[in-house]
Amino acid sequence: MREYIEERAVEIANYIIENNATVRQTAKQFRISKSTVHKDVTERLLQINPSLAHETRKVLDTNKSERHIRGGLATREKYLHLHASNY
Repeated sequence: MREYIEERAVEIANYIIENNATVRQTAKQFRISKSTVHKDVTERLLQINPSLAHETRKVLDTNKSERHIRGGLATREKYLHLHASNY
């Protein structure tokens, strides 16, 4: 594996852990695709640093279990703003 990819995978993992970030937020921050973020933290990071991969996985699993709540809140906010602007 190329060195810059290994460095990126570690940087991504540290960012996710420090900021409790989602894959989408991380992809936006690093200007890469969501699939690249996912591959870096699930496959590549396991080879580079298994303990860091485990910590990152815990954050991503938590985010995944809460995403339906965040989606519902975002929809609620959207309609509250739409309703408020109609008056």
